[in-house]
Amino acid sequence: MRKIVHRHLGKVVAGAAIAVAGTAVMVGITLPGSAGAEEPGRGSAGAAPGQAGSGQEQGQGQSAVRPGVVERAPAQGDKGTGRDPLTDDETARVERIAVNRQLFGSSENVEGGRGPQRIGVDLAEPEENELDDPGAPRRADVTFYDYRNDTLVTRTVNLDTGKVERTDTQHGVQPPLGRDEMTEAAELLIADPLGAGLRADYKDATGKELTSPDQLTLNSMVYRATPGAQPGLLAKCGEHRCVRLFPKVRNGSWIDSRDLVIDLSARKVGKLG
Repeated sequence: MRKIVHRHLGKVVAGAAIAVAGTAVMVGITLPGSAGAEEPGRGSAGAAPGQAGSGQEQGQGQSAVRPGVVERAPAQGDKGTGRDPLTDDETARVERIAVNRQLFGSSENVEGGRGPQRIGVDLAEPEENELDDPGAPRRADVTFYDYRNDTLVTRTVNLDTGKVERTDTQHGVQPPLGRDEMTEAAELLIADPLGAGLRADYKDATGKELTSPDQLTLNSMVYRATPGAQPGLLAKCGEHRCVRLFPKVRNGSWIDSRDLVIDLSARKVGKLG
């Protein structure tokens, strides 16, 4: 008779409620049953990245290339009015405006590449003296995370003038993770020795090797360390961008990985006591 091996990580659970506690943030997460579960795709209830446009006009043939021509301002595209939600064109436009050369060259994304990590774009609240003004300008808050120095950067763009009106930087502020960040966290976990249980349980459940985040449905929760209570590797979580993953076999069961934390800033995986 096959023995049941109790692993520190990766006990496959089907359709149970996972209560996550013991960190500075007390959060309860209910995981849906796996049988007949509809796959929502990767994502987090609080954050899902939008789609940005290319930001470049395309010419036809080599004759369209004219060296020394200054790039035009992004096209206006479809525009909303008043407190209407941002249109796709507005979202793409303010993202291009917000990431100037200086920000792009001095920041780093979750994969270690140039440019900040996109977090979200939201319609900004009107100024206090504009609350009753139907003609008040529309503004958008474009939020990025800079992994080079663990800074949350918010730039407010005036949609009427196409200019950045203010830039706000914050340390120690950790909004919900986006899809790209969860994907990178899963890649780090799968490749790490501490991911052995996850890989083994995936193989038990599917008969296949786990080699890519694309084989999983991912949910996540930002993790903050309690001072003095976590191992040294995870002590900076909160200042660093850290995450707990809740992976699910596609069309299958949940895999319990709640005792592992991925530090995306340090690109390391740690285990809770």
